[in-house]
Amino acid sequence: MKKSFHLGLLPRILIAIVLGIVFGLFLPRPAVRLFVTFNSIFSNLLQFLIPLIIIGLVTPAISDIGKGAGRLLLITVLIAYCDTVFAGLLSYGTAVSVFPKLISRTTGQEVAEFENLEPFFTVNIPAMVDVMSALVFAFLLGLGMAFFGSQGLKNLASEFKDIIVRVIEVVIIPLLPVYIFGIFLSMTHTGQALQVIKVFISIIGVIFALHIILLVFQYCLAGGIVGRNPFKLLGKMLPAYFTALGTSSSAATIPVTLECTRKNGVSEEIAGFTIPLCATIHLSGSCLKITACAVALMMMKGMQFDFWMFLGFIMMLGVMMVAAPGVPGGAIMAALGVLAAMLGFGEQEQALMIALYITMDNFGTACNVTGDGAIALVIDKLFHRKRI
Repeated sequence: MKKSFHLGLLPRILIAIVLGIVFGLFLPRPAVRLFVTFNSIFSNLLQFLIPLIIIGLVTPAISDIGKGAGRLLLITVLIAYCDTVFAGLLSYGTAVSVFPKLISRTTGQEVAEFENLEPFFTVNIPAMVDVMSALVFAFLLGLGMAFFGSQGLKNLASEFKDIIVRVIEVVIIPLLPVYIFGIFLSMTHTGQALQVIKVFISIIGVIFALHIILLVFQYCLAGGIVGRNPFKLLGKMLPAYFTALGTSSSAATIPVTLECTRKNGVSEEIAGFTIPLCATIHLSGSCLKITACAVALMMMKGMQFDFWMFLGFIMMLGVMMVAAPGVPGGAIMAALGVLAAMLGFGEQEQALMIALYITMDNFGTACNVTGDGAIALVIDKLFHRKRI
């Protein structure tokens, strides 16, 4: 019996980028506008879904944290959140220091000056609530469910989350390559693609280096707390790192991460609790990528920003990373609402964020998974020999 061939999201995105650039060189303007029209409709659908994604993902996440395994759960979540925010701040500090040398003012001006092709028609799909209203509602509902222990609301929130995750898996993710193809087709037709690709390559190199620096920092801190050699601890986690590179899935890597964590001396109870939990809530590598990409795109587009704007963005992004679904591209999909509401990202900026993020998805997942082992070491030190 032959096995069905399945092409992953990353290869499909890369193929879409290449095809968009190639076809953009010779397709006539009406054909390009056809894909611009598709992108306009898809973008409107995305803007409609973003508040629903926030409500569907954040509400059950807040509820679960509020009534979970008590002190152990809350401390693990707090450490994961603080590490994610630190990764974002590290990324921002590096980006504002390094990226101006890679992204010249002329590059940004050249990209900004290109014409934007208009769609043949648009379908306006207004969101039922705006992003910030959705966030506040999700927090209030989640905390209320945790406080009152309402099983009916909890079941409803869980079922709504399943619907949202299914929409992401069945509708959004499959159409993303077509959306990215349309973006690069339009940019190539108008002459923007070459400048964007040059910046992409530079950014990817910097972000990969930041992932390594973040992991070394995490294990130096954890090693200092537990009184052991951080590089030996990090070395024992390498099988999990390379497994995540291959699978691009924190969930699929859990068995390997558990084994590596136990080899580092973490107790069976703590490892069995922290690793599956952190596979869902600890996305420091993802926050690092999203922050760096956001800074780069704002520099390219000549958009104004400062530290305080990004501090609020990173803190809110940390919450969204806790609630992000465990599907390919789930983190960037969860982050789109915050990118739009707090940084003013429009359709093209969001599409470029998706393309750039997914291009490095494997490395971000590997960073997330390997960092889970550092958190497990700290939790084991704090709750040594205590039963969950």
